[in-house]
Amino acid sequence: MFTNPEQFANATKTLFELQMETFNALASKAVQGVEQVVALNMATAKNSMEGAMATSRQMSQASDPKAAIDTLQSRLQPGVQNAQAYGEELRRIVADIQKDFQQAADTHLVEAKNTLSALIYDVTQNVKPGQENAVEIIKAAIDNAFKGYEQVTQSTRDAMRRVEEQVTRATSQLAEAAGQAPKA
Repeated sequence: MFTNPEQFANATKTLFELQMETFNALASKAVQGVEQVVALNMATAKNSMEGAMATSRQMSQASDPKAAIDTLQSRLQPGVQNAQAYGEELRRIVADIQKDFQQAADTHLVEAKNTLSALIYDVTQNVKPGQENAVEIIKAAIDNAFKGYEQVTQSTRDAMRRVEEQVTRATSQLAEAAGQAPKA
């Protein structure tokens, strides 16, 4: 067992710090991803607005209704292509975030496992007769804490996978729409 309460407190503190490092790393990656998505959305909105204004200008200068409709139809295909490009870029951003999350989680998971192994080793050393139940309780508490840590990590991975699937599905729908859009 621990030779003094400070050993247990230090080991617990180390495990908690590892968990906080993981959460901070994941939060940082999430913020970076949100920044990239916001930048992509702003650029897309700007380009879309500029395209709409140019189309409106051309339509207002059209000599007849047919010319105005032709102008509108000529913008349809590029609009679908821009939407596809947006979807692909969004998918790339999400994939990068997922990869970063995976790497951060895996790195911190290994560190946490090593820390827990050392902690369990310390707990099981120098066990005095009659303290076996206390050791089992401490081992169970450590094991439960680690399982909770693994569960949070797995939940994060699952959430990122679902986001990527949604973006992929939306991008596929845009690709289908591009195939059905009238050619200019």
